[in-house]
Amino acid sequence: MAMELADLCRQLRLAHVVDYVSLQQNEQLRSLSEQLLAAELDGRRRAKLGKLVQQAGFPHIKTFVGYVYDHISFPQGSNPEQLRSLEWLERKENLLLMGAVGTGKTHMAIALGVEACRRGKAVLFYRASDLVAVLQEKFVAGTLSRFREKLRKVDLLILDEVGYVPFSQTGSELLFNVIADCYEQQSVIVTSNLEFGQWTSVFGDTKLTSALVDRLVHHAHILSFTGESFRFKQAMERIPL
Repeated sequence: MAMELADLCRQLRLAHVVDYVSLQQNEQLRSLSEQLLAAELDGRRRAKLGKLVQQAGFPHIKTFVGYVYDHISFPQGSNPEQLRSLEWLERKENLLLMGAVGTGKTHMAIALGVEACRRGKAVLFYRASDLVAVLQEKFVAGTLSRFREKLRKVDLLILDEVGYVPFSQTGSELLFNVIADCYEQQSVIVTSNLEFGQWTSVFGDTKLTSALVDRLVHHAHILSFTGESFRFKQAMERIPL
């Protein structure tokens, strides 16, 4: 029990409390102190989680409860358990979720982001087109450096729907700089409905696209999503026969 009390005080940075309780030599006081401190620690963790999830900017909350992996091809040596363990995040590796529309890529990206928040990691979620719009806005306003510094402080950056909207030359260059900032410093999750060979249609410049893809795929896990759209399938199931 003494070790448990000491550990709680250490995590709460209340070293003086364990000394005081130990001096009292009162088992009832010790037990009550442990319960109160455990409740305080749990409350702080919940508050931190709520703050991290809010700051992440998820469009909605997703988890892996009921998630189906049958249509996903994992790279050799990887599996769903390793993915959810977030070992790749600790190693500052990237995750590239590639495949057709409606196959669960965004769901997985958000679920992983939420799990990262549960573990105290700072996360930011952006649709790629939205991030490019913000970057262009900050560039014009002269506050781009400050915004890029904010992006550099997170542990995980999620870029959703790369490939749905083509970018201008300026937008492509600004996004490239963000990816370059993340290289080997932070993890990035990208979802895309396009194969890498088609990304030139989004970023325009062949050399820039090659350099961007090179930075993303180095130290990356690439998952391939196949099958028909879950949203389309669910919509069809609602149609009365």
